[in-house]
Amino acid sequence: MGAPQHHQGEQAVQRRAGEGGPEWGSPMFGAEIPAGFAGFMTEQRLAAISAPDDDGSVWTTVLAGPPGFILPVDERTIVLRVVPPVGDPLRDTLDGIRDIGIVVMSPETQRRIRINGKAKREGEHLFVHTEQVLGNCPKYLQVREVVEERPPAPTVVHHGTELSDEQRRWIEAADTFFVGSLSPEHGADASHRGGMPGFVNVVGPRKLTWPDYFGNSFYMTLGNVELNPKCGLVFLDWENGHTLQLTGTARINWATEAAQGAPEALRMVEFDVDRLIQVDNASPLRWQLHGFSRFNPPAHADLHSDTPTGGRS
Repeated sequence: MGAPQHHQGEQAVQRRAGEGGPEWGSPMFGAEIPAGFAGFMTEQRLAAISAPDDDGSVWTTVLAGPPGFILPVDERTIVLRVVPPVGDPLRDTLDGIRDIGIVVMSPETQRRIRINGKAKREGEHLFVHTEQVLGNCPKYLQVREVVEERPPAPTVVHHGTELSDEQRRWIEAADTFFVGSLSPEHGADASHRGGMPGFVNVVGPRKLTWPDYFGNSFYMTLGNVELNPKCGLVFLDWENGHTLQLTGTARINWATEAAQGAPEALRMVEFDVDRLIQVDNASPLRWQLHGFSRFNPPAHADLHSDTPTGGRS
């Protein structure tokens, strides 16, 4: 990918949304890792990564480990000293050089950094050559802390093409997920989405929708979707360490009526599931929720409350 490029998808979405501008988004960010970002990464215990498989389907997963498992070794190289668990579709996919998107998260402090580049697995390490590094604002990040680290346990893997009732309830109760996208010309990207429980709507066993709230106007995810609809989602069961990964296609619904009932939604994103993989015991960490982001709108119009928890302040 080289130096940051003009991204036709980002520009198209920005024009439609009436935000941004000709140099807004990908061209703003370089490949080098700022010193402050390097220090932040070494302290974190959670990252989400996304990459395409051999068929071009995009998958997203969650990696967790002790502080220091994310190790910047120079201005453009990061070593992740944890790889996806057995059963995860990205475990073997990353044996070859792949486009990769990474979001490094600090749920305790509501901070995140995004890294896009190329990656290759070597043994139990993932080597990343950075091509784009940027910080993100704390909007829609819930506050959590690690309360326990479990010993490694054998994974139990479930494959499917439709959501089970239990998986539908899991998604409908979620306040966070991660989304991966891919532009063949510009590379992969991983990003965070957050809101009040219920902000993701399960329309059917193979379809989800979620609101697109006001953000930084870069539209890196939706810009990729504009060029290539293939996406991957991952939902983390924070209390039990399980993951639910979905791969499929996304599209932007710009119709004003589509966002009715979703307060503060600027538009809706619709996602069709092609395949899903649930990996039980994927993560050793157990997290406790301490509070919702103050920026979270209510999930639905009928959830307005006079209490400040979860509301915009």
